[in-house]
Amino acid sequence: MSRNERAITVAALLGIIAAAWVYLYLVGMAMPCMAMPAPSPAAAIATAFLMWSAMMTGMMLPSALPMILVFAAIGARRRGRGERFVPTAVFTAGYLIIWAGFSLFAALAQWPLGMAARAGPLFGAIIVFAAGIYQLTPLKTACLDNCRSPMQFLLTRWREGRAGALKMGFEHGFYCLGCCWLLMALLFVGGAMNLVWAAALAGLVLIEKLLPAGRWIARGSGLALIGFGAYLLAAP
Repeated sequence: MSRNERAITVAALLGIIAAAWVYLYLVGMAMPCMAMPAPSPAAAIATAFLMWSAMMTGMMLPSALPMILVFAAIGARRRGRGERFVPTAVFTAGYLIIWAGFSLFAALAQWPLGMAARAGPLFGAIIVFAAGIYQLTPLKTACLDNCRSPMQFLLTRWREGRAGALKMGFEHGFYCLGCCWLLMALLFVGGAMNLVWAAALAGLVLIEKLLPAGRWIARGSGLALIGFGAYLLAAP
């Protein structure tokens, strides 16, 4: 993979990430100024789905960059040898489709979970406790390990063709979802449109996956979340 090809791929991915965050910022700025009739349930769900999809793209795609770049490098090497290759966009689409599925679930759950979170500290404390405990489980560690080893993941799960690349993207997204779904549920506690909170969670996901001590950072954050959950229960 040449430097130009790598630069173009990185620029395209960073452009998608930036567009997602800009969209979220603009929506957040516009919401206090909106004075429109309440939308229909279907329109409200569609709007929430679009917001959650942008948020998951902006939060999760940065941590998937190493995996996507390794896939792109393998594709470029195969293309250079005259072998069959698949555009990187296919693999990336498979990854994002998994998070679009989570976004649909979040959009449907946003109203009842948001109401529960505003009703008192108990719901928020339960979610924070659950996220903290999950950070310490073997399932979290197994999913995180798959996300932290791009070359091993692709070499052991390689499938040919567009359908194969899409399936690999699905599988990587599924591991990423298994790694981070309860961290994403914390958005219901801190506020789905609280971009500082969202950026903090995205940063935690990123360092878990990229830093050599990522597994220990995940466990440390789990202990911190358990402590925060206790604080939520004890605070007046």
